[in-house]
Amino acid sequence: MNLYVWSVPVFARGLSNLATLLAKSNAHAQQARYDVSALLGARLFPDMFPLIRQVQLATDFAKGSCARLAGLEVPRWEDTETTLDEITARITRAQDFLASLRPEQFEQAATRRIELKTPAGDFSFAGEAFLQQWGLPNFYFHATTVYNLLRHNGVPIGKLDFLGPL
Repeated sequence: MNLYVWSVPVFARGLSNLATLLAKSNAHAQQARYDVSALLGARLFPDMFPLIRQVQLATDFAKGSCARLAGLEVPRWEDTETTLDEITARITRAQDFLASLRPEQFEQAATRRIELKTPAGDFSFAGEAFLQQWGLPNFYFHATTVYNLLRHNGVPIGKLDFLGPL
């Protein structure tokens, strides 16, 4: 199984949908006459990351998962975004990275060993398990949290906005 088809297009679509959610939040802020930056610091609970960090993590899981599956060094980006334009540019940078990947880079991805050192512990996966148990769930956790933060703060979005064009 070539994991390219189960990773790169899936993450790329999710990133595109995130960008659309952020654009809709900006339009809503303009219409309601408030500063969209108020949303970037929004949290669902005090011990959770704010929206801007959720987007950073979603992009990190998209680029990091695909790079690891392709056997590449994970691009390292500073988490310095503070504005909607900057966080949207980060999504575009992640999309550009994914667009640079080719299916042949993923030919051995299903069995490639992936080692992770995280604050929660060290993990070792075969590529297929990594994608199923780590990469996609973490990406969708953070993307869903962005959706929930926007919805909770009154941005008029719905499930089909999260899913994107069908």
